[in-house]
Amino acid sequence: MLLPELNLTVEQAKALSIPVVRREVLQVLIDYVQSKVDAGEDLVLNFICTHNSRRSQFSQIWAQTASDYFGIPAACYSGGVEVTAFNERAVGSIKRAGFRVTKKGEVNPKYFVFHSDDAEPIVAFSKLFDDPINRANRFAAVMTCAHADENCPFIPGAESRIPVRYEDPKAFDDTAEEASKYDERSLQIAAEMFYVFSQIRSTK
Repeated sequence: MLLPELNLTVEQAKALSIPVVRREVLQVLIDYVQSKVDAGEDLVLNFICTHNSRRSQFSQIWAQTASDYFGIPAACYSGGVEVTAFNERAVGSIKRAGFRVTKKGEVNPKYFVFHSDDAEPIVAFSKLFDDPINRANRFAAVMTCAHADENCPFIPGAESRIPVRYEDPKAFDDTAEEASKYDERSLQIAAEMFYVFSQIRSTK
């Protein structure tokens, strides 16, 4: 049972049309998820971007929300190649989307992101992709930015590497369009993650 405001955002995301070119990109991820479900194996996704501050965080949060929504067990994580912080502009965007968020700490704080009253929180903070909180092996490395994809030729422990790149809303920082562009990117990622999990056939 999603939080009320979040449910409205999810309905908006589900109503968005996914362009054919993006469906082709997402099909690789769909096939991976389906293969794990069919095999009855743990599904672990690690969304990777250079700073683990915006796109990979959005992707982790929306993928975990979508998997829970559709009842497809998954462990969704995120990481980067440099540690910074979960960007406050991106945090603001997920709050506007309807997630309930609590914060702990000041330097690279941990954010506890809730999509419902009864689910465990999604723990979001900037970290390396091989941080102990992330599963170290048999996961799909989902590359959400070109820089990380092109500069990390090898991801230890990944059994699959899947590029699902997004444009960086950072380009609009400190402009009049800042909030709307962050929300636009978040909603795009929401729509695509909900599309991915909507395509999965349960073996139950």
